[in-house]
Amino acid sequence: MAQKDQRLSWHEDNKIDLLHNGGEFFPSLCAAIDGARRSVHLETYIFCLDRTGLKVLDHLSKACERGIKVRVVIDGFGSSEHALDIAGRLARMGAQYRIYRPEPQGLRAMRIDPRRLRRLHRKTAVVDNEIGFVGGINILDDYEDVPDDGAGPLPRFDFAVRLEGPIVADVARAQRALWLRMAWRRRDDWAAFYQRLKNWGEWRRARIVKPMARFSPGRRAAFLLRDNVRFRQTIENVYLATLSKARHDILIANAYFFPGRRLRKALEEAARRGVRVRLLLQGRSEYPLQYRACRYMYCKLIDDGIELYEYMASYLHAKVAVMDNCAMVGSSNLDPFSLLLAREGNVYVQDSSFAEELTEALEMEMRQNSRQVHEEDLQRRGRLGRWIDAFSYFMLRVGVAITGKSSEY
Repeated sequence: MAQKDQRLSWHEDNKIDLLHNGGEFFPSLCAAIDGARRSVHLETYIFCLDRTGLKVLDHLSKACERGIKVRVVIDGFGSSEHALDIAGRLARMGAQYRIYRPEPQGLRAMRIDPRRLRRLHRKTAVVDNEIGFVGGINILDDYEDVPDDGAGPLPRFDFAVRLEGPIVADVARAQRALWLRMAWRRRDDWAAFYQRLKNWGEWRRARIVKPMARFSPGRRAAFLLRDNVRFRQTIENVYLATLSKARHDILIANAYFFPGRRLRKALEEAARRGVRVRLLLQGRSEYPLQYRACRYMYCKLIDDGIELYEYMASYLHAKVAVMDNCAMVGSSNLDPFSLLLAREGNVYVQDSSFAEELTEALEMEMRQNSRQVHEEDLQRRGRLGRWIDAFSYFMLRVGVAITGKSSEY
């Protein structure tokens, strides 16, 4: 691996299962919650009170009834519609909860503050410090607000991974660090904090986690974080290091694709040295500004020798990549929101069989539910469409400048 990658905390002998869409993710998550013996810790960007969200709450409630320690962290913006209702439900069932950066009310909501864009975008869960989940799937029904062309809606296209083995400790550690950081900001929690400090020795011994189970043969993986303190560019740097070493195939599926200069250059250089580079992007617009801004880059990407595909069956929400025998699954898009502002979590896997499994899943969707974009398709776009694409691209660049981080992008 490239030098930037040497600081990663690698773990051998992990069991890592790929979960395709909510249809595989939610049954696996709920089964893990039902089997919990000590604790459940869940983080998510969007928690919606639809049939799936209510089902997850029901399983968490039953865990509380069994005496399981349940913690839930939701983002104040992503879950703003239901945040207070969810908080009330969690409190009544006996779970602990926190809202990451609650949305301001009244006149404060009118203020323009780039810090409000620093969201909790990662989606993680840890059960008993033994089973972990990381991916891009929110607590949101697959069929909620998706397009329907008359033959019935199809689910959002997304992935997560179920983890067992040493890597779970890193996911749990990241969750605890955020929980404690949020506790420090609370002004009604000092008594409990001082009591823990007084009994620090006993509290510390309770925190000691037994050695994680190992699976042989298992998979080699690292848990990657992005935050605004220690891990500002970790995910981006791992992408850059892996792209620079790729020799055969690069396949990236990304919901919101608006990479910075370094990533664009890395993809261009990979295609120039003969690597087959394919991008699977949204073909159905969920958020028009991001979708249009991405389309503005199509001509340059095709000129660079990159193959473009648009997913047409439903909304593409995946944030995954396969680069030779390395794979990435997580919450981070390749856009300014994920790479400059949000808290993200990805699992980076060095395992040829896992890479093949993810490649097969992506290629099947590309064959059955996607269309390739050719240069002649772009030439047929009307002048108005091209102008809207250019304006959207310009507005996103302005947004990057407002964050004060344009030099990093």
